[in-house]
Amino acid sequence: MAGAGLGIAFGGSSFFVREQPVFRIMATSMKSAPLQIPSKKVVLGCGTVVIDYLASVSAFPQPDDKIRSIDFQFQGGGNVGNSLTGAARLGLKPVLISKVADDALGLRILEELKKDGVDTSHVVVAKGGVSPFTYIIIDKERLTRTCIHTPGHPPMLPTEIDTATLSSVLQGTDLVFFDCRLTDTAVKIAKMAAELKLPILVDAEKKREFLDELLVYCDYMVASSRFPEAWTNSKNLAEALLCVASKLPKLKFIIVTLGAEGCVMLERSTTTDHGETMDVNQTLDSLRQQVSAVKSPQPRVVSSKMGRLVPSTGSRIAIFGRLIVGTAQEVPAAQLADTTGAGDAFVGAVMYSLCAGFTAERMLPFAATVAAANCQAVGARAGLPRRDDARILHMLL
Repeated sequence: MAGAGLGIAFGGSSFFVREQPVFRIMATSMKSAPLQIPSKKVVLGCGTVVIDYLASVSAFPQPDDKIRSIDFQFQGGGNVGNSLTGAARLGLKPVLISKVADDALGLRILEELKKDGVDTSHVVVAKGGVSPFTYIIIDKERLTRTCIHTPGHPPMLPTEIDTATLSSVLQGTDLVFFDCRLTDTAVKIAKMAAELKLPILVDAEKKREFLDELLVYCDYMVASSRFPEAWTNSKNLAEALLCVASKLPKLKFIIVTLGAEGCVMLERSTTTDHGETMDVNQTLDSLRQQVSAVKSPQPRVVSSKMGRLVPSTGSRIAIFGRLIVGTAQEVPAAQLADTTGAGDAFVGAVMYSLCAGFTAERMLPFAATVAAANCQAVGARAGLPRRDDARILHMLL
């Protein structure tokens, strides 16, 4: 989710535990152990990779303005490329399925990914055509970024991925990831991955063609702030989460990223129906009040108990699970360079967390910290931390 303005933070140390009748604030567990890469580490990702043209300006231009940039960067980008790069720097072994042209942009895209350890051997390279690119305007006054994307040509077709080759690649894969672009190709891959019972993570930004066909295979979802309500036609986020879970019975969790406000997660119970019935709106409101009552620059999580979550309305939807609110990590204004790719950094950290078997209490602060680190450099990848980065090293022990 390029530029989602996510986590802004440093560190993730433990904090106190406060028990309440229904809710509890949980510490981030840190255990001393050798720094080992997860045994499950191969991630196959499918989506669009691009070149980003990043122009920093003192203020966003008005119509017909002529202004000068105060800084310019030329970097690789694209949701799947950014997230896989982040995962590679954390120690995973990503494999990419995408398409570029054999132009200078395409060669640059592949060169950057290879340098970071992303396997690009299954990327389709078209003879002729144009590789995708994005203009990004970074407004230094309002700390925003605006993206203008130009798709590549010719577009990728599902038939360009050989079925036998894909089957072979999937046999050695531990996690499959889709950024909800190239969705017709993604559906083909998802069907085969599901047959092999491989876990599937989806980054859902907005409605797209073939998206509904893809989401039925989804085990884990990270969604933009607007997606759940738009996709379900729900009146608020809490009830939209229930609707998403009810529509996708395979879904184990959905995380909704909310920029500087952190994130909200609905985690489905893995056991039989149990626990008390909880109004999902009241539960979320209560968790948010607890978060706002404890000020800390460190990312943290607040969770409800497991129970039967129901909407405030007369709907019969009920999901057995819990709600979790995670905070973002604060970055001082002087250190905040650019929010481009913060959401992709978050997703890359979620990939690592799934491969490493992290709990939600460990995953969300870790992802917030990785996203925050990325916000301290211009572009979607320049700030992505490596696993020996002091800001995250203690969170991997």
